[in-house]
Amino acid sequence: MSRERPKRGTLPPAQENIEKLEKVVEEGNYYGAQQMYKSISARYVSAQRYSEALDLLQSGACNQLKHGQVTCGAELAALFVDTLVKGRFPYDDEILARVRKIYKEFPRIPVPQQLGDLDDMQQLSETLGAAKTCVEGCSSFLKAALKWSAEFGATRVGAPEIHVMLANYIYFESPEVDMVRVSHHFIRGNNPKEFASTLVNFMGKCYPGEDDLAIARAILMYLSLGNLRDANNLMDEIKKQVESKQLDFPQSDLIQFISFLLQTLLRDALPLFNMLRAKYKSSLDREPTFHELLDEIAEKFYGVRRRNPLQGMGMFGEIFKMMGGE
Repeated sequence: MSRERPKRGTLPPAQENIEKLEKVVEEGNYYGAQQMYKSISARYVSAQRYSEALDLLQSGACNQLKHGQVTCGAELAALFVDTLVKGRFPYDDEILARVRKIYKEFPRIPVPQQLGDLDDMQQLSETLGAAKTCVEGCSSFLKAALKWSAEFGATRVGAPEIHVMLANYIYFESPEVDMVRVSHHFIRGNNPKEFASTLVNFMGKCYPGEDDLAIARAILMYLSLGNLRDANNLMDEIKKQVESKQLDFPQSDLIQFISFLLQTLLRDALPLFNMLRAKYKSSLDREPTFHELLDEIAEKFYGVRRRNPLQGMGMFGEIFKMMGGE
């Protein structure tokens, strides 16, 4: 933990302010409470009493979120992370638990399923707006926490547990699901089983033809990081969950390619890898980023250097380089 100066001056123990401000929130004076949370926590930070500032900000964020004050809660949550950085708190299980506690207070807003009259449309619009606000606030908080964790002791890309939290919130709470963003965070997480559950859930509500794309994208993203183990674990877990729920596993040329690819990468077989890419090119063309991911996979598993996009441009490529384009 960071070193802190002894308590001094007129600042009381943080718990006194926590109890006082809880009453202000309970009375419904959310704006007044917000200003006091911010000003009082800033005084603790100025006195380098970082632990007490964290206690106050965590309490404030949770209280505001419990009362549906998402913008206020998200602001205090962001200040909580900012104080972690200022106090140079190392990443550990205790701080992770505190981040998770704030995360769990962000509202989950159900979208109305049946719409009939104008009032329903008005309600839908308001609900979607509230959901968007929640996702933006929670995402900002967790992204800041990821940056802090990467700087103060977790992995280079941030704590895997926080990536899983962010992936889950984006998937289940976003008005419009972005599976690329969801997958981006899950593959940097540490829970392929939970990722599989999310993909199976997506398969049950996506448009025809999106299910195999989502599975293939997830596998290729894992492999582009050199993570063959979790790519295989994910595929096995999806098949297991689909079978247990008596659902149909997608059958397509793209899924066939993924199955062959996972077997190919177990051995030194670059010619077979290239042959598969050529044979299934039309399936891979369904999503242009698949080719980029496969280039990264070739580099990770077979040492194939990625082609410089300026190669083949001749004189124009050289001019571009001289102008600082590389």
